[in-house]
Amino acid sequence: MKRSSVQSEIHQSRPFRSKKQEATIALLRTASVVGRALGRVLEPWSLSLAQYNALRIIRGAGSDGIATLAIRERMIEEGTTITRILDKLEEAGYISRERSDPDRRQVVCVATTAGARLLDKIDPAVDAADEEAVAALSAREVGQLIDLLDAVRAANAHRGAPRTMTRATTAPE
Repeated sequence: MKRSSVQSEIHQSRPFRSKKQEATIALLRTASVVGRALGRVLEPWSLSLAQYNALRIIRGAGSDGIATLAIRERMIEEGTTITRILDKLEEAGYISRERSDPDRRQVVCVATTAGARLLDKIDPAVDAADEEAVAALSAREVGQLIDLLDAVRAANAHRGAPRTMTRATTAPE
């Protein structure tokens, strides 16, 4: 039997237990490959993909800023340690953080001028990498891929950690 591409890439000699297992492994492997490629684009600016994602979310919030918990909920990769990411962005001068009024437990993040300028430089390179990541697919196939991935995420959403915390478990920032 012919080995699949993912089977060859991970040097697996035995067949997968099922086509669904193979699809899951291929999905995870693809996410890893694309993530590494995007990460390489960000290397010259000493940013991780998670830092870039957080900085874009913060910039998108505008001058009113965005709460730390809201940033965490919007991150591409769930389970990201948002405090450490924000610490690094603040140390680099790309964001500022302030306690909000009247709820001093909430921390609001705002992109600095330096952070916005950095994104203005980086965005074209990331946009090009996004295009390149799916360049092997036709426009129709890209649409199909999005629909298929939406279906997989929706079917698995209940299996992971909840996106938002309940009031009873929400800890102050």
